[in-house]
Amino acid sequence: MYDCVVVGGGPAGATAAYHLAKQGHSVLILEKNKLPRYKPCGGGVCPKVAEWFDYDFEPVISQKVTQVRYTYNLEDEVISELSEPIWMVRRDEFDHYMVQQAQKQGAILQEETKATGIEFKDGCWHISTSAEPVVGRYLIAADGAKGPVAKWLGFKQRKTVMAGAIETEPRLPVHDGHIVHFEFGLLKNGYVWNFPKADGYSLGSGAFISAKRKSRDLVQPLADYSQQFGVDIEVESKHGHPIFLWDGDQTLHTTQAVLAGEAACVVDPFTAEGIRPSILSGLKASEAVHSALAGNSGALADYTQTMIQEWGSEMRWAARLAKAFYLAPKVGYRVGVKHPRGTQIMGDVFLGRLRYSDVVTRGLRRLSAGLLTA
Repeated sequence: MYDCVVVGGGPAGATAAYHLAKQGHSVLILEKNKLPRYKPCGGGVCPKVAEWFDYDFEPVISQKVTQVRYTYNLEDEVISELSEPIWMVRRDEFDHYMVQQAQKQGAILQEETKATGIEFKDGCWHISTSAEPVVGRYLIAADGAKGPVAKWLGFKQRKTVMAGAIETEPRLPVHDGHIVHFEFGLLKNGYVWNFPKADGYSLGSGAFISAKRKSRDLVQPLADYSQQFGVDIEVESKHGHPIFLWDGDQTLHTTQAVLAGEAACVVDPFTAEGIRPSILSGLKASEAVHSALAGNSGALADYTQTMIQEWGSEMRWAARLAKAFYLAPKVGYRVGVKHPRGTQIMGDVFLGRLRYSDVVTRGLRRLSAGLLTA
């Protein structure tokens, strides 16, 4: 029997496993795929996450970007310097590396093993798998947006906006790899992006307001944008995937179990940033389980409250900004992106130097004024 079974080997699960194992707990990571495995994701990572670990991420940083380039309908270009570089990673390498660090601390990885059911009995979680069953005193569900464990735990109606994205990752020579690109005019209710890597691009498009948008609606904007970089997406593999955006505070714990990562719907509703909040939730989940194993009966409830206070409070502001910006993107681009400090401010929000609560009220005032003069 393990102190904790973590279902999912992504950033949330790997983070939780690393910190629990480091504290001397027996931890099992159940991962349905063989690592490294492909994961559709732009791969932009806030360097702030390094503060939560005592190992070096440098081996899996593919590129560091120092500038952001914005366009609207492929025109009206804005280029802004970042206050510090943002990491670009390939998720297959990044996730596997994080799991390997957890293994070095003593966590056990059982890959190519799918969880097929759970049952709580005799004070433990009994997990049926595609291999042998396993037992854990605590369970962390970190199996992603489409993972089944949250539903098995009784979380039937999670508060979330289910957004959609499609992505392609061609391997080719990269020009100006220090620049990350965003396009706001080609796609309604979202944006198109190009996140450079050392050996290619991560090109994608995502809609973050309308849940009714189909993946096929995302293809043409991506195709039009990709041509700017010499990429014909018709000959490239494309991957569509859902994104569970934060849409309100919710309970993230139940009997001896918690949700973490995209299973907990922690993705930023404005930028769709998912890696940093997933890592944060994995860190806080590990702290809660560690405290519970030490006898604190309220530790898992404290995890829910911590995520509400430390993440949800900011995401309320992010959701307000997303609604205002994406429903009037032309105005948002003119008064926000083109504002002398607008892009610098948003870069600092992504980098964790500023909080949404520090900047959104002023931004919404500019948007409102812009709508009145449009």
